[in-house]
Amino acid sequence: MTGDHKSNPAPSKQRRAARPPRAMNRQGFASADAARETEAARTPGLPARIAAAAILADVLQGGHRLDACFSAHAVPSRLNGLDPRDVALTRSIVTVALRRLGVLRYALTELLDKGLPRQAGRLEQTLIVAAAQLLFLETTADHAAVDLAVRAARLDPKSAGFAGLTNGLLRNLLRRREEFLDVAAQGEHDAPPWLAQRWRQRYGAETAQAIIVAQMREPPLDLTVKSDPLLWAERLDGVVLPTGSVRLRSRAAIVDLPGYAEGAWWVQDAAAALPARLLDAQPGERVLDMCAAPGGKTAQLAQAGAEVIALDRSAERLKLLAANLERLQLRADIAVGDAVGYQAQPFDAILLDAPCSATGTIRRHPDVAWTKKPGDIETLATLQSRMLSHAAKLTRPGGRIVYCTCSLEPEEGETQIAHFLRRNPDFRRKPLTPADGAPAEFICAEGDLRTLPSLWPDADPRLSGVDGFFAARLVREG
Repeated sequence: MTGDHKSNPAPSKQRRAARPPRAMNRQGFASADAARETEAARTPGLPARIAAAAILADVLQGGHRLDACFSAHAVPSRLNGLDPRDVALTRSIVTVALRRLGVLRYALTELLDKGLPRQAGRLEQTLIVAAAQLLFLETTADHAAVDLAVRAARLDPKSAGFAGLTNGLLRNLLRRREEFLDVAAQGEHDAPPWLAQRWRQRYGAETAQAIIVAQMREPPLDLTVKSDPLLWAERLDGVVLPTGSVRLRSRAAIVDLPGYAEGAWWVQDAAAALPARLLDAQPGERVLDMCAAPGGKTAQLAQAGAEVIALDRSAERLKLLAANLERLQLRADIAVGDAVGYQAQPFDAILLDAPCSATGTIRRHPDVAWTKKPGDIETLATLQSRMLSHAAKLTRPGGRIVYCTCSLEPEEGETQIAHFLRRNPDFRRKPLTPADGAPAEFICAEGDLRTLPSLWPDADPRLSGVDGFFAARLVREG
């Protein structure tokens, strides 16, 4: 046997160079041989865990939006070859991992004396995915979740050497599970420190903590209905909210719900539905929806009978808007373009739902908390200011603007409006009242709209909360 070994010399440099490049599997791991892909494909639940870790890396390291990662146009796609159940499981795991990322990272830090190894591939994401299942999900037995994590670590050549560490760490996590769940219940780690500090300064410690707790809950499904909210609440097992939206008690596939095919309603958070109502578009008025996609507010304006131009810079997102309007049997003129450069005859009314940090929607988009940075708010506030100034130029004398953002940050709301009014003396604020359809608790002292995720608490968590929104109504003197 010794002779046999010596009779096979090491490959020459030429032979090495001639070898084909390593194959890449669908989740992006380099594969030494086809056996690794075969193991992943044949082990139930493993493809979903590998995909979840890859998407988590795309979000946290690559800055990708979570929704975009699950789009049919996602590049790279981590979902190729997964069946629908695995896709749903992947999304559930990633969403919970991002929603509770702060406490999951805290737990890993407590369990790793020397911190995470360097150059370990997706080891951190694999551990976070497994920890999310062990602490917050009940989709898999504990031993199976640990085993799948160890298998996932072995499949990545960079983390394969840490499969033993993965096994030991997750077993220690199970032993200390109640301790970490107690930490999670306190909510101390659920928001990035810089955001938590901002909210404490803006809203006070008690309200800031209530916001953070509310954002950890899975949000309900709200609908805007064309007519007869009471009827649709009964048919869909929901309740009619004070704002007129219908909130469902349970979740189901949207396309399977009664009324979807005939276009009787569309999905829209109750707070997001308020700005278009505050604009009070009238039949025949020329109205510009300045950042229109994906189209919920456009549908409201069209339903009111206005002549709507739906403007957005994203042609792809406008295709979704057009498809939604077709299902709803509503009409609007669609324009692709930059809101700041758009030119047209003055409008009777303009709705500007400006690009923002989206910190009011973290319960729906948990990636926002971990992908936004403090500097983003200043950059976005500058863009909002330019958009609002251009909207003013497109508003006829006597016309009106509703400016809104789904942000909790004053720079993107209250401060933005104060600066606008100082720059534009021909505009004034038209304060909101409950008669406008906004509950009194949503109206701040200046007469603007300010919703918080912690508002509308309910004994049934499925019925509580709203997205965080700011809106102000402005009128041009005529």
